[in-house]
Amino acid sequence: MPIYEYQCKECGHRLESIQKFSDAPLTDCPACQQAGLIKQVSAPSFRLKGGGWYETDFKTGNKRHGTQDSSAAESSTAGSKSSDTAA
Repeated sequence: MPIYEYQCKECGHRLESIQKFSDAPLTDCPACQQAGLIKQVSAPSFRLKGGGWYETDFKTGNKRHGTQDSSAAESSTAGSKSSDTAA
């Protein structure tokens, strides 16, 4: 379940709440008891890593394991073809 951040427009109180996607947004501030909570837009503060994720999910460019540049792939493919025909 996602964690949502809220801020009260009346008193400025901030809070986080774990809610289902289907749950209605919170409206009543626990600090001042007013109906002034506004859902904030925020970035997640975690990064999914570990054995259950693709290794290339968070890598860019040549850092991806098992991938090559197109020019490097072409040269290795051309080299293997020329060695096959020479034998």
